[in-house]
Amino acid sequence: MFKGRHFDRSVILLCVRWYLTYNLNLRDLEEMMAERGLSVAHSTVHRWIIHFSPQLMECFHQRKRAVTGRWHLD
Repeated sequence: MFKGRHFDRSVILLCVRWYLTYNLNLRDLEEMMAERGLSVAHSTVHRWIIHFSPQLMECFHQRKRAVTGRWHLD
């Protein structure tokens, strides 16, 4: 999934996760990566999000446990 990319897998996953989890814009992520010593353009992060979000969501849904209709109140 990550072959042929210029950046390490952990950097790509970190940017995509932060974008999807927190309410950050692309320029914020660009600045956060610059603070860590990585020069990543916001357009690159946007391409990662478009490309990897559907694939990651599919993997997450496959591993997610099934929800039952039962619940208990203490």
